[in-house]
Amino acid sequence: MTSRIILDVHALQSVPPSNLNRDDTGAPKTAVYGGATRARVSSQAWKRATRRYFDTILDPSELGVRTKRVAELLAERITALTPDIGEAQALALAAEVLQTATGSKIEPPKRKVEQAKKNGDAEPAPESSYLMFLSSRQLDNLAALAVEGAGDLKAFLKDKDNKARAKKIADGRHSVDIALFGRMVADSTDINVDAAAQVAHALSVHRAETESDYFTAVDDRNSDAEPGAGMIGTVDFNSATLYRYAALDVDLLERNLGQGLDENEAPATPVRRAVEAFLEAFVSSLPTGKINTFGNHTLPDAVIVTLRTARPISFVSAFEKPIAPDADGGHLEPACARLADWVPEIERVYGDDNAQTWVLRVGPSTAKLTSLGAEAPRLTGLVSTVGAAVAERLERRG
Repeated sequence: MTSRIILDVHALQSVPPSNLNRDDTGAPKTAVYGGATRARVSSQAWKRATRRYFDTILDPSELGVRTKRVAELLAERITALTPDIGEAQALALAAEVLQTATGSKIEPPKRKVEQAKKNGDAEPAPESSYLMFLSSRQLDNLAALAVEGAGDLKAFLKDKDNKARAKKIADGRHSVDIALFGRMVADSTDINVDAAAQVAHALSVHRAETESDYFTAVDDRNSDAEPGAGMIGTVDFNSATLYRYAALDVDLLERNLGQGLDENEAPATPVRRAVEAFLEAFVSSLPTGKINTFGNHTLPDAVIVTLRTARPISFVSAFEKPIAPDADGGHLEPACARLADWVPEIERVYGDDNAQTWVLRVGPSTAKLTSLGAEAPRLTGLVSTVGAAVAERLERRG
């Protein structure tokens, strides 16, 4: 059996009163697990937070943009290449080349067209009917192709070779975030990208209660003769110690990145950079729901990272029976004790002899986790060490 390279990332993170990810009623999301209601933060919320964190650690050239307004985005690149091309022509060129490259209709939304006619405004810019995810390099190369055929782009793209070039551009040089989180193009499934990263819904390790905060706001212009609030309302919240989990298929990440963002780099270099970026961003990121209301800026109390040669393994089953607070009222220490007992058992039964594990932790409440792997004193060191281990395995495998 061919050896795989799988990265598991587990985190325990205590979050004070907050509403990180709310449902359609405005309440924090929940889920029933082990017969108990748990606080929940959806995988989509944490994936977006991770993607947004990439902006602080990666160059824009290594990232993509996901938007319906992709024609405007591409048109800006076209005019940057050739300033003589006007805005309207650039939009038309962008729509044409995008439609060829992705198979998706790129046209002004009907509701916006009707609204523009009603108001006597100019026709709105063309858009895709769903969010289109393209890398910065793909957009640059599509812009260059559009400029090359600008004289008669329709005829240019009818040429078999040029049409193939457009498709190849849209399906090559994927950005780090596309390689990690995938891309679905409904109208051209052959350029879909399978996600290399999987992110679980974060769950509290204990039963969770949703509470409601009644608040008032005073009108600054009220006089003493006008007592009382200018506004009253309520906001729902909960607090929780969350178990977070993500799995990264490094083999699929390597295939998605292809030869990487720079052809002069060693093959493992772009994969290592993507692995390190994902690990740092997943650990450090935080969904921003109601963040101004609650200011719940915490970081994980403990992180466990395991590099495997078989399938991913989540540790969430350790918390199928909800954690009861310890004598002092906290959930973190008993959660760490539960993991310290449970992880060796799951590894004994299902783990592999070539697995490597690292532990990053904060404070005495997490002390029992030191038995699970090599201790990393800082996040930067953990990220670098894991990245080096991944690169070594890739190079050893050739």
